[in-house]
Amino acid sequence: MESHRNISEFVLRGLSYSQQIQIFCFVFFSFCYILLLGGNILIIISVQLSHLVNQPMYYFLVHLSSIDICYTSTVTPKLIADLLVERKTISYSYCMFQVFVLHFFGGIEIFILTAMAYDRYVAICKPLHYMLIMNRTKCKVLLLATWICGAAHAFPLFSIVVSLPFCDVNEIDHYFCDVFPLIEIACTDTFIDGMLVIAFSGLVISGTFVVLLISYVIILFSLRNQSAEGRQKALSTCGTHIIVVILWFVPAIFIYLRPPTTFPEDKIFSLFYTIISPMFNPLIYSLRNREMKSTMKKVWCQKLLSKEVHK
Repeated sequence: MESHRNISEFVLRGLSYSQQIQIFCFVFFSFCYILLLGGNILIIISVQLSHLVNQPMYYFLVHLSSIDICYTSTVTPKLIADLLVERKTISYSYCMFQVFVLHFFGGIEIFILTAMAYDRYVAICKPLHYMLIMNRTKCKVLLLATWICGAAHAFPLFSIVVSLPFCDVNEIDHYFCDVFPLIEIACTDTFIDGMLVIAFSGLVISGTFVVLLISYVIILFSLRNQSAEGRQKALSTCGTHIIVVILWFVPAIFIYLRPPTTFPEDKIFSLFYTIISPMFNPLIYSLRNREMKSTMKKVWCQKLLSKEVHK
């Protein structure tokens, strides 16, 4: 543990050395972050102020939006600020904090998506027992379980990274602190550490992804017994969830389910689950969901009308 104390900060190589590309990225990611914050906050407020807050799917959606904000705020503001400076540094303590928080909230997001898939399974395959099975107590228990699983996912990875010795090399080929880039610059044999990361992260992500795919196959197979209207509504909802799952899981599996090494492409793939997917979530869930669009119109039209009346 003593050796890493010689390293007080790390240098991040960032996305590119080109000034033109960095300026473009600054504008683009600033727009993405504003859209992400605005979209997720809009969903949270709209659901909380409507009858949808009593429905399990939207109860989970509110928490997914909250986690998205916390999750991406661990990385994105730092990335945007670094695009304006030539030397991109991050302190050792904040680097370790970033590793833990990123995997903690990332773990919670994985299991919230799983809980949402379970909710859709019950709604479509057991519609008569839906409200009995997915009562508010059950939803709260599932949500608590996502936090416990997120912590169980993050703590082992954090323990691996915080115990690594760092000597002279402190340059990380990434735009944020992550496990594999830190393992790569550690001045010790990290083969076992790399295998543990695959076990704690790669297998968890890929295993959850397989479970989600199987659940959606079962759901889609059961739709043959539904009416045309019910089938269309279910397909729209499940299609929304599948898009979110693919955007998040496929890049994450590419990063974590492989031998512990890094590639230049990792930075591009990481953008999907740190920025792009959290940005698209509110757009996907609102623009592809009639009930959500209708609710948002009602909530915000009432707000505007009440303001006009008070004037």
